[in-house]
Amino acid sequence: MRRRKNDSTNKHPDLSEEEEKEEKKFPDSSKNVLAICLGFRMLNALLIQTYFNPDEHWQALEVAHRIAFGYGHLTWEWEKGIRSYLHPMVFALFYKLLALLGLDTPWFMMKAPRLLQSIFSAVGDLYLYKLSLVLFGADVAKWALFSQLANWFMFFCFNRTLSNSLETVLTLVSLYYWPSMRSSLNKVPSDSRKWGLALAALACAIRPTSAIIWVYVGLLELYLTHERLRFIFLELIPIGTVVLGLMCLLDRLMYGSWVLVPLNFLKFNFLSSGGDYYGTHKWHWYFSQGFSVMLFSFLPFCVAGIIKSRYWKLSGLILWVLGLYSILGHKEFRFVLPVLPISLIFSGYSLAAFEEHGSPNGGIKRSSCIYNKRPLKMQLAIFFLLATNIPMALYMSLVHQRGTEDVMNYLSKEAVKEQVKSIIFLMPCHATPYYSTLHRNLPMRFLDCSPGEEKGIPDESDCFMMDPVGFAVNFTKNWSHPSHIVLFDSEEKQLRNFLVSHSFREVRRFFHAHFKVDRDLQASVVVYAMTGT
Repeated sequence: MRRRKNDSTNKHPDLSEEEEKEEKKFPDSSKNVLAICLGFRMLNALLIQTYFNPDEHWQALEVAHRIAFGYGHLTWEWEKGIRSYLHPMVFALFYKLLALLGLDTPWFMMKAPRLLQSIFSAVGDLYLYKLSLVLFGADVAKWALFSQLANWFMFFCFNRTLSNSLETVLTLVSLYYWPSMRSSLNKVPSDSRKWGLALAALACAIRPTSAIIWVYVGLLELYLTHERLRFIFLELIPIGTVVLGLMCLLDRLMYGSWVLVPLNFLKFNFLSSGGDYYGTHKWHWYFSQGFSVMLFSFLPFCVAGIIKSRYWKLSGLILWVLGLYSILGHKEFRFVLPVLPISLIFSGYSLAAFEEHGSPNGGIKRSSCIYNKRPLKMQLAIFFLLATNIPMALYMSLVHQRGTEDVMNYLSKEAVKEQVKSIIFLMPCHATPYYSTLHRNLPMRFLDCSPGEEKGIPDESDCFMMDPVGFAVNFTKNWSHPSHIVLFDSEEKQLRNFLVSHSFREVRRFFHAHFKVDRDLQASVVVYAMTGT
């Protein structure tokens, strides 16, 4: 079997005769890959039972629940018009379908949205495989898919209903259709670029910061294409205008007035650094901590793959995204989720190289052929990656910070039995899901943490955390007695006597975390009920 040839410009591997045969069989293999990924991601979705980021519920499902059922809390972002209804509308239509089928029960309301996201995620997995196949061949595609499915953070985050998850899917599919991301040896027809543009525009409509990715890709396309005028005036401007126009029409319908979300988003997050209200990190955080933790034990394989492949267009995209996001003060893991799968492609390249060196005559080891068993180095690499990522994925998905999900599942079942009349959450704001999980139009109250006009003034949530007892004493002067109070055990210890004196008793306690979360060790979530409830 002949070895891969290298393109002198990109050092990019040519396709061998066997890889060309693989390409011809691709429609069948594509279905198989999608079926495997769909089954895996659905199981993955059912295994996720923990809380990660408030936006999963409060900026997607809560808004969708309000659209579908007429009640649900809209956070301050929706008052300022810095969020588009495009992403929540996907889940609103899904909620409507569940209600039509009579499936809007507590279990389905909690599990079904992530199962829907798992379908999108499986499509993202498929296109990671397809992109790897056309860039590096069948062996790299196989191991890139392995890396994607085995990576702990993809398992933990990809199936969550964050806008970043759908952005990541759209990014993977779109990159497959961009000619500039391929070598001259396997270009796609320029007509396919329209699909790439449409999906890129949709990603930007869902998350305006996705433009960071597409500025890089667009400039690269502009530099490499011989049809610059066509690209700009017949593709980029018309397609971008149509997608932006449709988004604005949807937001006009939902907001009740014309709102240009990308502009408002830009003003708040970039021009006024509004995101810094929720915390800042050092400029190097993504490089030294954030992205390194996401890659975890795949990091050395990713770096080795970048160096060995020398495919700088794709690795340059990773560096570009991490570099620009590093300029912003407020940083989160999920912001750079779209480039994590791209990094895992290079991990696949490294693993394929291990396999190649162990095959007869130094050739590429094919999954369709029978060779001697994999070399020891390859076996050790696979064992190392699985042994480090599987425990991490399961612990973060099944154990760490599960109390706030469990408590809402419990309250939703109690509400069905009419055992819950009203709820107050004495805990940091947005610490639990809300109406989207409870699915009952009952009075509920949580502590507000909306950014104030003046910086430095603690919000309601901060005031409670600084002095739980003092805050509770003042808070009860104006409350109508709730039937249930939910709080973390770290504050419950200080408020126990206060709650008992107001005729509340502990009814349930849910494990939450072994390790410190935010400011305190929030070991459990405690539910108190009014005596007689």
